[in-house]
Formats: sequence, structure tokens, C-alpha cells
Amino acid sequence: MKPRMLFLHGAIGASSQLKAIAADIAAHYDIYFFDFPGHGGQPLPNEPFSIPFFAESVANYIRSQDLKHVTIFGASMGGYVALYLAATQPGLVDYIITLGSKFHWDPAVAEKETKMLQPATMLAKVPAFAYALEKMHAPNDWKVVVERTAQMMRQLGENAPLQEDYFKNINIPVLLLLGDRDRMVSFEETIQAYKLLPDAGFGVLPHTPHPAELVNPQLVTAVILSSQSNKKPMAG
Repeated sequence: MKPRMLFLHGAIGASSQLKAIAADIAAHYDIYFFDFPGHGGQPLPNEPFSIPFFAESVANYIRSQDLKHVTIFGASMGGYVALYLAATQPGLVDYIITLGSKFHWDPAVAEKETKMLQPATMLAKVPAFAYALEKMHAPNDWKVVVERTAQMMRQLGENAPLQEDYFKNINIPVLLLLGDRDRMVSFEETIQAYKLLPDAGFGVLPHTPHPAELVNPQLVTAVILSSQSNKKPMAG
């Protein structure tokens, strides 16, 4: 039996954005997809969006699917959620791969990241992107998804869930991947996370921007397989 890989998407995104990466690595893993509550057509929850809430929803999915010894591939926010899950509920995940996950949050960073997360502004300046979000999150109102995400990011700026001690308590292998053309996530914050994690690897993807759907799937697969050659997750 092949090992299992669960894909977690980024903020205001959906699992459909990770299909190309998943398709390329499917020869080596059994693939699972998860859409966070309110995303990709999943029902909007009564609870506010938050990292702890999303992590618990992933934990419930892992248990419901009996995904023992699972590897998580988390793009952007998905990687942050995966690490928070590993720190707070050890034993559920065997290996984590993050791609373009932002680790440094403070009020100034949150203000910068939420500046464009205003539906009216998005409709005026990037209407094609707004239309794509409308299709991605239907039947939900994409504007609600964006507004709740902005609120979550402001909370991250005030009190980021992944503090230094959390990183130090993640005692599973972690691979941090970052595109060299990522304008959202810095090398410095990724290296800082790398230094805090007990068992981490760090890889830079050349000619690679932040959006996961613009990443070269073959490149990601090659880096993952190379990094795990000595730490292959168990098949369950």
C-alpha cells in the first residue's frame, strides 16, 4: 500500500488549486483532498475562521477517514494549519510539507495582507480573480469567505497561534518549501521556522511565485521524493 498524502489549500482558496501537484505525485502516494469549512463549496460554519478551528476540522477528517501515518502537504495557510495541528494534537500526522507558508505575523503584517481582502476593491481592481472566487466557493458567497479570512488574518496579527514553543514541540519531520519569487513569504521567516523545528528540511524552488497553482508540479514532486528518501512515511 502506498503512503497517504492529504492536501490542504491556502487562504480564500480550495483544494482544486492543488490538483496539478497532486496528480504528479499520485504515482507515489494515495491522495486525499480537504476543503476548509466555507471553502470550495463546503458549508459556511457558524464559528469564525481561525487556525485552531481549521486544525480541528482537519483532525476530524483524518479520524473519520482513518488516515493513519498520513503526510500533509499544506500550501500557504494550509501548511500553517498542519503545523498547528502537529503541535497541539501529536500523533495524527507523520510528516508535513509546507509550501509558501507565512510564519511571521504582527499587526503591520496583517494590515498589509488584508489590504486587498476587500470584496469591493477586488471587484474593481481584479474582477477576473473575483469571478474565479465566486465559482470556486459556490454556492457560498465568496465575499463572506474573503471578509472572514481578513478577520482571521487580523487575529493572527494580534496573537499568532504558532509561537516559538509550538515549533519546538513539533517532533515529526517537516519540509519547508519556498518559491524564490514568493512576494508574500520571506526567506528570513521561513529560515527562522526551520531553525526552531527539531527535525526540518528547507528547500527553495527556483522561478516559483507564491500561488500554488503556478508552481511546477514536477519540481515539487522531485524535491519531495528526494527529501523523503531517508525518511519515508510509513504505509498504514
